[in-house]
Amino acid sequence: MTKEEIKGRISMRDVLARYGYQPNRAGFINCPFHKGDRSASLKVYDKDFHCFGCGAHGDIFTFVMDMENCNFKEAFEILGGTYERQGFASDLIRYRSEKRKLMREKEAGRRELELQLNLKKIAVYKDWIEKTEPLSDVWCDCQNALQLELYHNEILRERG
Repeated sequence: MTKEEIKGRISMRDVLARYGYQPNRAGFINCPFHKGDRSASLKVYDKDFHCFGCGAHGDIFTFVMDMENCNFKEAFEILGGTYERQGFASDLIRYRSEKRKLMREKEAGRRELELQLNLKKIAVYKDWIEKTEPLSDVWCDCQNALQLELYHNEILRERG
């Protein structure tokens, strides 16, 4: 339930009844927020209250917060709400999470493509080594390039 749903469902008189207060016909009760109140000084309206003695005022959430000495979140839960943080922050968190997931998938795809390309290079160098004369310049270049590509291949497999 949202704050507005709770306010629409629970009246100020319902909240007062939970704490054992019953307003008189004029809608006043003795104020629970200041001591020594001999006459009813807290006026109860449909959605809020005001004390003419101590100046306390507010809605059902303020009343519960003052009575229970708690914060808004706790008062909200006492009145039956389920506290779930929403808004810009949660949207931003969800967006960043999805973005990280897409980046990981993209990186995994790139690594797989790089690995496949590397395997093709290795096959080409092995083929050249077999076709060329041993210890020729081309053979030595292919041998060195093959060793480098095998090393790159090993690194790619370790990364994942």
